[in-house]
Amino acid sequence: MVSVSLGANKYGKAENRIVRIYRDTPRHEIVDLNVTSQLRGAALVDSYLTGDNALVVATDTQKNTAFAFAKQHGVTSPEEYLLALADHFVSGFEWIEGGLWQAEQYEWERIIVDGRPHDHSFVRRGQATRLAAVQVVDGATHVTGGVKDLTVLKSTGSEFAGFPRDRYTTLVETDDRIMATSVTGRWRFLPEAVDAGIDYNTLYADVSAVLLSTFATVHSLALQQTLFAMGKAVIEARPEIAEVRFAMPNKHHFLCDFTPFGLENPGEVFYAADRPYGLIEGTITRDGAASAPDAWRDLPAFV
Repeated sequence: MVSVSLGANKYGKAENRIVRIYRDTPRHEIVDLNVTSQLRGAALVDSYLTGDNALVVATDTQKNTAFAFAKQHGVTSPEEYLLALADHFVSGFEWIEGGLWQAEQYEWERIIVDGRPHDHSFVRRGQATRLAAVQVVDGATHVTGGVKDLTVLKSTGSEFAGFPRDRYTTLVETDDRIMATSVTGRWRFLPEAVDAGIDYNTLYADVSAVLLSTFATVHSLALQQTLFAMGKAVIEARPEIAEVRFAMPNKHHFLCDFTPFGLENPGEVFYAADRPYGLIEGTITRDGAASAPDAWRDLPAFV
């Protein structure tokens, strides 16, 4: 006889593409989100075991609510919008114990016409994608912000040497190399800061600036060192943040060998390899801040 039981579960509507246009004045504003809503609750077990849908808040209902809230409550920031959705489902359906609500925000900027930003025409800004998530577990609410696809490169100011060697080591040590990565980072807000209120939009801009300036200015002996320096700088800059988690794939650039052609290549032409790649991950925490593993439950893998 084989016995089985249902483990951790959640369900919802994924990747709702919500575009909110503010047209209260002739100068329009745009907020562009990709929103996922997922619910949890012990009472939902019968929907899995027997197909009883009596307590299933339909995924279509979750989708409709997400769109309606963009109209009714607006989207001042993705974090505040997700907090409103979370409160609606957890307080509005007594058997819903918690859930995970996530958003990606795509940035737009105004098209310049005759030297002036246009009132209602935009072009997609492609530097990075903003992340936000709200997690409700056992009555506690956790908020995280983040960024992904923040692709950065420095053409010097990076070394890699002093590593152990064995019979399989072929990598040559270097004191001057290209270092490039695509930063995915998430930062968890202290609960007391969330309760007091956070200007999430200003904070995101501040954190983004700190990440870029730290990457640019730290003379790197390894991507691991740069990762820690970036997280440390973020926590020092914003007291609302308890911890930062990063994944940084090392986007390798290899110097092209032109000796067969009788040409020199003094660090000018490189081959950009997409795989395999080094993958560096790490968490930087504020000393004294309480841990909150539930804040990270079921969040998608970084890479």
